Amino acid sequence: MKRFMAMAIACVMAAGLVACGGSESTATTSTAGSTAGSTTASSAEATADLSGAVATGGSTSVEKVIGALSEAFMEANPGVDVTYDPTGSSAGVTGAADGTLDIGLSSRALKEEEISKGLKETTFALDGIAIVVNTENTATDLSLEQIAGLATGEITNWSEVGGPDAPVVLIGREAGSGTRDGFESIVGVEDKCAYEQELTSTGAVLAGVAANPNAFGYVSLASVDESVKMVTVDGVAASEETVKDGSYKIQRPFVFATKEGEELSAQAQAFYDFALSEEAAELIAAAGAVPMV
Repeated sequence: MKRFMAMAIACVMAAGLVACGGSESTATTSTAGSTAGSTTASSAEATADLSGAVATGGSTSVEKVIGALSEAFMEANPGVDVTYDPTGSSAGVTGAADGTLDIGLSSRALKEEEISKGLKETTFALDGIAIVVNTENTATDLSLEQIAGLATGEITNWSEVGGPDAPVVLIGREAGSGTRDGFESIVGVEDKCAYEQELTSTGAVLAGVAANPNAFGYVSLASVDESVKMVTVDGVAASEETVKDGSYKIQRPFVFATKEGEELSAQAQAFYDFALSEEAAELIAAAGAVPMV
């Protein structure tokens, strides 16, 4: 009987130890789960705290870049709505100045008179201005001097620069466009261009050149597609590498215009910081522009 009681007590004690071990293991697992849950909750809370709208607008040349950045940012921050109004660089700068936009978008550097009105510029990417011709045009390379001659009307026939025996037709952007400003200032043809058409968007210039065998124009490198042919300039093709190393001569900055000394909203500041981050660099490059980092 004593032996039986001893065995019974031993069994009870063993069961108790197993039970204690199981509780400890469960408690440890529960604690680990709570820690992970806290981390997840904190991340979700941080995301949830960031909400509202970010109004951007301006240059039509930055459309692909801003589209890529906005999409990625809103995916990570579903409470934020980033809008983009493609109205041209000058309109973007004006919107930043009068407060109708959180961030103005310009495909040119700000002018002295714009900076004097309390604006500051932040370059978030670089862009080549591609010279494009119709796909039927046999011209393949142009010097800066030849481009200037074609733009001003000094060169009137494509045969003078390796193209077909056909008249030259220049299609460009409207006054106030950052792309126009960049092209004319770099090539040295300000207020001298003999435009056949002055259009209000990059897409319209591409369509115009694609539709006219005798036409040429200038567009953002990020926007070039197979509907037109890009010519080299002084033997150098426009690309991320040649823009970055400076060997492609017709290039300009993509700029954020904001008010000097005024804080952005939390969501606008977060988007601004994201666009300048290393994480955004791959998105900028994939959209055809050259990141700054």
